[in-house]
Amino acid sequence: MQVAIVGQGYVGLPLAIAAANVGHHVVGIDTNPKQIALLLRGLSPIGDISDSDISAVIASEHYRATDNFQSVSTAEIVIICVPTPLDSAYNPDLSFLESALKSIAPHLTTDSLVIIESTVAPGTTRNLVAELLTKSGKPFDLAYSPERIDPANSTWNVTNTPKLVAGLSEQATMRAVSFYRSFVETVTTGSSLEVIETAKLLENSFRLVNISFINEVAQFCAALKIDVREVVDAAATKPYGFMPFYPSAGVGGHCIPVDPKYLSSKADEIGVPSRFIDLAHEINLSLPSYFAGVATGMLGSLKDKKILVVGIAYKPDVADSRETPAAGIITALRTAGAVVSWHDDFVNEWKNETSAPLTDTYDLAILVNPHTHCDLTLLATTPVLNTRGGY
Repeated sequence: MQVAIVGQGYVGLPLAIAAANVGHHVVGIDTNPKQIALLLRGLSPIGDISDSDISAVIASEHYRATDNFQSVSTAEIVIICVPTPLDSAYNPDLSFLESALKSIAPHLTTDSLVIIESTVAPGTTRNLVAELLTKSGKPFDLAYSPERIDPANSTWNVTNTPKLVAGLSEQATMRAVSFYRSFVETVTTGSSLEVIETAKLLENSFRLVNISFINEVAQFCAALKIDVREVVDAAATKPYGFMPFYPSAGVGGHCIPVDPKYLSSKADEIGVPSRFIDLAHEINLSLPSYFAGVATGMLGSLKDKKILVVGIAYKPDVADSRETPAAGIITALRTAGAVVSWHDDFVNEWKNETSAPLTDTYDLAILVNPHTHCDLTLLATTPVLNTRGGY
């Protein structure tokens, strides 16, 4: 099949490589010139895809990258994989999605199949997306199939993670299923677009609520001076009715802090409660203040204290710093007068600052998301506050 995938980041690029590997002819479209420049040189901008992965599909002539939306005119399937973040007021921001739709609309061919993989609130595909595409004046099929990408997960990837699909019509559903089944092991259909849109939001709202809950339990355990991770592992010996979640400095990344707000925003719109999500979000936002308080308790005062935050990425072993929980902690520490540096050799540069080395010259080190290879012994006798639990 001739496929155009808009967005060549953590979602769109692995999808493009997987489709190209089974023989589809894929053009990856991205408006970021640096991203395209890297791809044209056979270099990967993300950790989950290697340079050799890209070079191989380029050499096979099953993949090319461009910033030109004219390429959509030769595609029978067009997939949108752009970010749908939150704005500064924590409300859904669909500007990237709307821009992508307006860019592809003039180039759609007769009976193009458009698939949305970006996370959206229920009703968005049927209403906003369909309305914008209708302006192209050409008939099209429309489907929704939410991404399920977990960066740095060595077990689950594009091909073995079950895919959810629903179409605006039965024909759209079957066309999308036919495409995904060519390289995804398990594809499940829903009875409507809204079912699958809501399923995506439920997945990550479930995680937000449980992570926020375990972060409260972690504070309880800290007060008792017991190891919360040992408590969780003990509870996890129960073979049914329990799923382990572990504490952290807060949720981060492109999904867990964001997707539940799409659900709660829709709940507000239709007049139903979403109190668990609102409370979980509130708990998540309170964690920087909590850990700044713990640091104050350890040092007596934070004023002029040298503190190193270890791990700027939103999770270990990735270079993605979107919605990183480290940001709130650094802000809280600096507000209290601390002199804060950070170390992360995956990220290296962040907010016009650069990674500092691991040394024993600090008054305190705060572990947020240390990477697997991070040599914490270099901190020597530096006091350590581990936001991930444990002693």
